[in-house]
Amino acid sequence: MLSALTRWLFNRFGWRISGPVPTVPKAIWVVAPHSTNWDFLIGLGIRPTIHIWIEYLAKSSLFTWYSGWLFRALGGKPVYRDKSNNLVDAMAAVFQQHDTLHVCIAPEGTRSNVSSLKTGFYYIALKANVPLILVGFDWPRKLVLLSEPLYVTGNYAADMLPFYQFFSQVQGVKKDWLKRWEETGLIDQPTGRV
Repeated sequence: MLSALTRWLFNRFGWRISGPVPTVPKAIWVVAPHSTNWDFLIGLGIRPTIHIWIEYLAKSSLFTWYSGWLFRALGGKPVYRDKSNNLVDAMAAVFQQHDTLHVCIAPEGTRSNVSSLKTGFYYIALKANVPLILVGFDWPRKLVLLSEPLYVTGNYAADMLPFYQFFSQVQGVKKDWLKRWEETGLIDQPTGRV
């Protein structure tokens, strides 16, 4: 019932999907820009529209005693940033344990402007040997743009070039990480933040 409601709302508010719906059994869905809480509802509407159950990682503070049940029911997995854990290794192991798994990550990590991306999504994809599906929320056109599956090789700059090119075509909010690339063509090297 919830799936039918979110699909109806997605269509009712005029949103459309542009790009290929992937047929891969496992993937990391990389969403940007993340600029508003409404992104969450758009994301919920994508799943029943394309018929793929996509789980998501979210900050642990959302999983309180009164709201945790809802976020978990909607496919949420809490990320505990205050504990010493290796998210990359943990997520790679989870991918290896499942025949089918789709997980959404927002590499900006916040709705605020950011000058660099968190790179955990990249290293999870590399270690688990799963593709990235790029997802752009194009608010002016009410489009959700989808990419072909992208497999990473370990050559960060080469692997990230199609990433930057894809998100450059998304209209609306552009954060500093993307503006800098559009101005200089330089891809930031990973900083170790995941």
